[in-house]
Amino acid sequence: MLNYISSPFKWFFKLEAASGILLLISALIALMISNSQYSEIYFNSLHKYIFIGINNFGLKLSALHWINDALMAIFFFFVTLEIKREFIQGELSNIKQALLPIVGAIGGMLVPALIYIFINFSNHETLNGWAIPSATDIAFSIGILSLLGSRVPISLKVFLTALAIIDDLGAIVIIAFFYTGDLSYKYIGLLIFTFILLIALNRFSVKKFLPYLLTGLLLWFFTHESGVHATIAGVLLACTIPHRKKEHDFSLLVKLEHAISPYVAYLIMPLFAFANAGVSFEGLTFESFLSPVPLGILLGLFLGKQIGVFIFSYVSIKLGYAQMPNNSTWLSFYGIGVLTGIGFTMSLFVGNLAFVENVKYLDDVKIGVLSGSLLSTVFGYLLLKIVLKK
Repeated sequence: MLNYISSPFKWFFKLEAASGILLLISALIALMISNSQYSEIYFNSLHKYIFIGINNFGLKLSALHWINDALMAIFFFFVTLEIKREFIQGELSNIKQALLPIVGAIGGMLVPALIYIFINFSNHETLNGWAIPSATDIAFSIGILSLLGSRVPISLKVFLTALAIIDDLGAIVIIAFFYTGDLSYKYIGLLIFTFILLIALNRFSVKKFLPYLLTGLLLWFFTHESGVHATIAGVLLACTIPHRKKEHDFSLLVKLEHAISPYVAYLIMPLFAFANAGVSFEGLTFESFLSPVPLGILLGLFLGKQIGVFIFSYVSIKLGYAQMPNNSTWLSFYGIGVLTGIGFTMSLFVGNLAFVENVKYLDDVKIGVLSGSLLSTVFGYLLLKIVLKK
């Protein structure tokens, strides 16, 4: 039983180390191309419209929107499967185990948002990006931690994983409530009806994925047309996938999680990074980093995340509500907090939603996310390497 519970973590750490490196390579390639003679081809290709459908029934979206709306729906489907499993039988199923990463995640979302709001308070247009520095990139953060090898206590790896998962849950809630477009109540009605069908499939213990998939495709289409961001369809679909403790050997949720994880880690996330990390450095100066949007994101990720995670966790431990991770020190615990400032994928994603009507700020978002994540990566890695040195 112990091996069954711990095996997803071992598999997850191993997978994310490789996918984190692939994410970095994809981002670097995007930066190189967007600052080369091929930059026009790169940006034009992302904005080229592609029709998917039959005859007049279908959708015509840009390549970038297919990646951000459709492929990222699969990413959110995978993340929600993971969250659901953790709450049913994983590290988040026990309130005492879950309390520390929950409290840390709350601090890690609240403090960066407050820093961003403080810097952008006087500008209504840029204020909408308050949630950008609140997210943690689970692949990058775990990947960097994995580079330190066995010297990192498993308790700290579990803490960072759980915190990043809760961060993702927070990002999902933020997207659902704060970054929706103009709502179409007809399609919202169809969305709700389709979701009820999925719940019925779960209640009748349907264990084949095909009925869920076909209904889920309709759910995605209705969600996209409703004005709610299409990735929420992946969240709703995952919530209905059956998983029960007594049937863990036949769990559709676990099977799906393992089946799609390589595609998410090695295809969808690198493709998202490649499509969204490209930014031209032409005219970039030191003053560019001091503009309200990049400065708010940079400070939010690099300072806000580590301060929020550490202080909230410290207080909860000192008050006796939570326990310090085993075999860890305050300095190593602080180093983990620094790594939570690696926002990258989720921060870029939220940034695209925050400024969908003010695209002039998207380059500022990329500058802030990339610089804040880079600082968190370097400082967090070096601190942990020194503290955990054997």
